[in-house]
Amino acid sequence: MTLFTAQNASRYLLFALYLAAGINHFVMPHFYHPLIPDYFGHKALINHLSGVAEILLAIGVLWQPTRRYAAFGIVLLLLAFVPAHVWMIEKGGCFTPDSFCFPVWLMWVRLLVLHPILLWWALREAIRAGGDARNASGKAVG
Repeated sequence: MTLFTAQNASRYLLFALYLAAGINHFVMPHFYHPLIPDYFGHKALINHLSGVAEILLAIGVLWQPTRRYAAFGIVLLLLAFVPAHVWMIEKGGCFTPDSFCFPVWLMWVRLLVLHPILLWWALREAIRAGGDARNASGKAVG
């Protein structure tokens, strides 16, 4: 069994990305709070829950028995973030007078280009994980 393959590299990169993003929710919460739509309320709680979810799902991607569920969890998490992306576009990329601003075109690229790529990547890992489990056990995983 080879430890370094393109598939493993993709999985480790997915792990690193979501682990770093999850940790960043605790290191820089002031960055995330303005991104959470006002109509959700409880911005600190939502930020912490998002960070914990990203960390746990990242770890889950590394372990074969949880890999498929963790990757599907990342897909669901990404879908849950769509309202925040729309919120950013509606706000014109600026949130408060003293916060940062992004060009609106960049917010559209994030929503329509980057987000689908991230969804595809996590979904691909989930599908591969199902195949890996079948190959290891000789029977279907469900």
